[in-house]
Amino acid sequence: MTDYLKSQRAGDQLAAEHGIDDPFAAAIRATRMAMIVTDATQPDNPIIFANDAFLRLSGYARSEVIGRNCRFLQGPDTSPVAIAELRGAIADGEDIAIDILNYRKDGSTFWNALYLSPVRNKLGQIIYFFGSQLDVSDKKQTEQHLRDTRSDLEEAVEARTRELSQALEQKTALLHEVDHRVKNNLQLISSLLLLQNRREKEPAVKHSLRGMLERVNAIATVHRRLFQSEDVERFDVSAFVRDLVSDMAGSANRDEIRVSLDLERVDVPASKAAPLALVISELFSNALRHGFPEGRQGHISVSITRTNGEFRIEIADDGVGMTEGARSTGFGLTIVQLLCQQLKARSETTSAEPGTRVVVNLPVNGAHH
Repeated sequence: MTDYLKSQRAGDQLAAEHGIDDPFAAAIRATRMAMIVTDATQPDNPIIFANDAFLRLSGYARSEVIGRNCRFLQGPDTSPVAIAELRGAIADGEDIAIDILNYRKDGSTFWNALYLSPVRNKLGQIIYFFGSQLDVSDKKQTEQHLRDTRSDLEEAVEARTRELSQALEQKTALLHEVDHRVKNNLQLISSLLLLQNRREKEPAVKHSLRGMLERVNAIATVHRRLFQSEDVERFDVSAFVRDLVSDMAGSANRDEIRVSLDLERVDVPASKAAPLALVISELFSNALRHGFPEGRQGHISVSITRTNGEFRIEIADDGVGMTEGARSTGFGLTIVQLLCQQLKARSETTSAEPGTRVVVNLPVNGAHH
């Protein structure tokens, strides 16, 4: 008996056992979804039933389909991985839903959303496999188009990122070159001020020159800190204060004065770095020079916090305090007031009982936490 006749006989048996001629079976034959039934009890699991939708999808006549294994739909570009998954599910008697590239009779391809399920008898033995197919080529083309579009976009983003990175590197290199020249100029100015201070005999003039030297050094520290940072557009105020206090306290050679720091990390735009640095330098210098006459012991505290929507700097000492006139007319505090106007900040000087406390509040939009 030929395989075809065996398949026909199996089909007759399927009709008898499962009611192929009942209304439900008629609906399967008439549905637009391609469907087949294979006989798992025969060698090579041949097709014993195929509805008209399957014939239209594959391009084959029924006589060319019945009695054959479904692998005739596979072709050169069908994924070996998908084939292996399909064979594994059949061997294990498991359901499988898989998208697989199949071929029509005329050689054209289509993406087949295949669902295959085993049918068991009362003894639990697999006697048939029921398969449904759906042409999802349009969906696959859309997915491929989206992948191609995404790939193009990713390439464009990568190219733009490289351009921006190169531009940033060039900008950073230029800024570092500018910084190098600025630091050289500031060093030259510092050297001139120091030389003049050493030659000057008048105490008042020496005092003024020393004050100017401290201001220049504060600006130099700003540049060193700013351009050592990875982000040349932001300025770490707390790191600057640590450097400044260490340098100024060391230069003053006042071991009897204890300095404590309570510094919260706050960054400000680079454009505000120099004026803010000068404010802090003036306040700490005033506390160091005026709060403690030569030989007097004491304590200076510097704190930076963010509170009530503002960035707050406080420098307090327990020294001799300041007279009312010095609080309002001292040159250092005049500089502080002018710079605070530039920064849109507020400064307040009060008695610390003992000593002096100066608080500067900078709007939070001028700082970054």
